Amino acid sequence: MMALLVFKERLRVLYGKYAAYIDTAIHFLLSFAVLMAIDRNVGFMTRISGVLPALGLSALCAFLPYGLGAVIAGVFLLLHVSVVSLEIAALLGVIMLVIMLLYYGFQPGDSWLLLVTPLAFFLNVPFVIPLIVGLSCSLISVIPACSGVLIYYILIYVRQNAGVLTGGTAVDITAKYSSILNGVMTNEIMLFMALAFAVGILVVYMVKNLSIDYAWYIAIAAGTVVQTAIVFVGVFAFNASFSVVQFLLGMALSVALAVAYDFFVFAVDYTRTEYLQYEDDDYYYYVKAVPKIAVSAPDVKVQKINARKSSKKHARQYER
Repeated sequence: MMALLVFKERLRVLYGKYAAYIDTAIHFLLSFAVLMAIDRNVGFMTRISGVLPALGLSALCAFLPYGLGAVIAGVFLLLHVSVVSLEIAALLGVIMLVIMLLYYGFQPGDSWLLLVTPLAFFLNVPFVIPLIVGLSCSLISVIPACSGVLIYYILIYVRQNAGVLTGGTAVDITAKYSSILNGVMTNEIMLFMALAFAVGILVVYMVKNLSIDYAWYIAIAAGTVVQTAIVFVGVFAFNASFSVVQFLLGMALSVALAVAYDFFVFAVDYTRTEYLQYEDDDYYYYVKAVPKIAVSAPDVKVQKINARKSSKKHARQYER
C-alpha cells in the first residue's frame, strides 16, 4: 500500500510540473481513440478513413476545448453516416443539436462524456461511466452521459442496417424517417441502458455525499448493484440476447477502474477521523473532518565512492 501511495505522490508532483503538456497529451489520445473507434465501426467514407486523418484531427482537438473536440468528432461521425443515409445523418445532427441546446445552455462542461461514453461501450467497460460521473460530476451530467448512450446505439443501428439504409426501397422520406426512429427509439436494451446510467449516477452521487466512512467505496458498490439489477430486469423482461460472461467481465473491469480512480483522486484515512463542534451567534456547527492520506516520496541520494582512488591513497599512507 505504501508503494502505491508513493507512486501516487510522484505522479502528483510530475503532473504539477508538466500539467499543460499532460493535459494536451490526454486530450490528443482521447480524441484519437474516439475517432478511430468511429472509423472502425462506421467508417463508410473512404476519404477520411484511416489513421492519418484521425491523427490530424486529434492533433487539432488537442489544442481546443473539449466542447469543440466533441463538435469535430460529431462532424466526423456525420460525414461517415451520410454515406450510408443522409436521412439518418440529419436525424443524428438534430439529436446532437438538441443535446447542445439542453446541456450547454445550462451548464457548459463535461463535454468529454459525449466522447468517452461511446468509446467505453466499444471497449466493453460502459458501466464505469456512471460510477466515475457520480463520484466526480454533478447530477446534470446525466444528460451528456445518456446522450452518449443514444449516440452509441445509433452507431450500432447504422452498422447493422447499412445495406438496408443505402438501398432505394424506401422512396418516401417520411417512411424512411419512421423506419429509422422505430429502429432506434424502440430498442429496449438502449432504453434500459440509459435508465441504468441515469439511476446509477443518481445513486452513486447520493451515497458518496453521505457522512459515513468509506462513502466512495460504498457508492461504487451501490451503483454497481443498481446497474446490474436494471440491466438484468431489462434483459429478462424483453427476452433480449445477452452474454452474461461479457457483461460480468465488463462490470468487473468497470469496478476496478472506478476503484483505481477513487484511490488516485480521493484517498483518505478514516482511522484518523475527527468530529468538531463549535458555535457562533446564530448556529451550532457539527463538523466531521477526514484527513487525506499524504506521503512524501523518498529522496534517495546515491554517493559514488571511487575504490581505485581510495586504494591508492591507502597505499601512499602505508609507504609513509
